[in-house]
Amino acid sequence: MKIAAVQMLSTPDLRQNLARAVDLVAQAAAAGAELVALPEYFCLMGRRDADKLDIAEPPGQGPIQQMLAETARRHGVWLVGGTLPLRIANANGWIADRALNTSLVFAPDGRPAARYDKIHLFRFDDGERRYDEAATLEPGAAPVALTVVDRAGQPWRVGLSVCYDLRFPELYRALMHPPCDLLLVPAAFTHPTGHAHWELLLRARAVENQCYVLAPAQGGQHENGRRTWGHSMAVGPWGEVMAVHEQDGEGVVLASLDAKRLSRVRAQLPALEHRVL
Repeated sequence: MKIAAVQMLSTPDLRQNLARAVDLVAQAAAAGAELVALPEYFCLMGRRDADKLDIAEPPGQGPIQQMLAETARRHGVWLVGGTLPLRIANANGWIADRALNTSLVFAPDGRPAARYDKIHLFRFDDGERRYDEAATLEPGAAPVALTVVDRAGQPWRVGLSVCYDLRFPELYRALMHPPCDLLLVPAAFTHPTGHAHWELLLRARAVENQCYVLAPAQGGQHENGRRTWGHSMAVGPWGEVMAVHEQDGEGVVLASLDAKRLSRVRAQLPALEHRVL
């Protein structure tokens, strides 16, 4: 199955971002991709952290989710909606000052197929840049995987994760019961952390779990002043980089899943069978 990671340089303009996402998914589908993944915060890179709360949608409603469903259906692809802010309800209604950072998957017929709420919330302070997702977001609570069936009828188990999750191998181990064939990591890595650790961590997750990894990312200098690392990437089950978008700005990274290669890697070095803990 051919898969695609979409790299974006999202802005504070929701409509502009959705239009660019639609175009880039169309490019990936035209190149033969059956699964297309957008990056974290594909719909908005706001000027303030709280801007995401203004566009947060109730589950199952809203223009962002409608666009994802319609785009998946139009191109007949599995579409991974990077992340978008979802509203949180309590006994008194919707919470105004908090949201979930959620990755939604839509099937080729446009139906919702899976939802993962980002578990690990990023905090970083190097004296020049400071980020704290917990100021506006609530963490998710559970790992999520789904089965994707390609056009040839081959099933693939796909594990969901987001950005900062990449630093927590225990999440991916939890997703490997049974083993995933593909791990998805939509991200908006900062430039300094991405330069130091992005490729290293993606390849490590692929090697230790003997599976493919697809990581669509934000990449470049955003209007809000933030600079993201980019380097959207596909990694193979032996840890090899299969494809990468090395430039800032938009792009589409394509790779192919090979079930026979996956089985061969796991048979030659049956590390997953040797797990003790």
